[in-house]
Amino acid sequence: MIDLTRPSQQVARDLIGALLTFDGVGGVVVETEAYDIDDPASHAFSGPTPRNAPMFGPVGRAYVYRSYGLHWCLNIVCGPNPGAAVLFRALEPTVGLDRMIARRGLTDIRRLTAGPGRLCQALGIGTAQNAMPMTDPPFHLEPAPAQVAVIEGPRIGITKAVEQPWRFGLAGSPFLSRPFKPLT
Repeated sequence: MIDLTRPSQQVARDLIGALLTFDGVGGVVVETEAYDIDDPASHAFSGPTPRNAPMFGPVGRAYVYRSYGLHWCLNIVCGPNPGAAVLFRALEPTVGLDRMIARRGLTDIRRLTAGPGRLCQALGIGTAQNAMPMTDPPFHLEPAPAQVAVIEGPRIGITKAVEQPWRFGLAGSPFLSRPFKPLT
């Protein structure tokens, strides 16, 4: 079991290589990003709102939100204090490929779940899953089977706190949403 009571950066790193499925569809986590309450890029930074309420609830819950009104994004609430979560950015699809292909309308396996919006579309995750416990069915989350090589870099797709090296990925994975830039 992954200890979700630790700081989001540690949880984000430990989720690399884990298996994440929803309703029997998913794969190996290859990319995550960490967010904390003291982080200006976090939805929790300004305090609780109806939108970010799951971030202030129990650890292990899903925080699902719509990005730019277009794409759903899946986070898991974690941390020793309220207001932290880890964004799932990409998976290596391994389970339920036929359903993912049908949902996404494409057959390029590397693009099925490469990005938070694609990941949610492929897994069939939306607002109905917001605040659901990710430690219970229909979610399934199991730790990485062994030590994996993790790379880190600055987060992407944000405009605040971009210098934080809180993006984590599986070294050498062709399923990342974007290549990692070297830390400067």
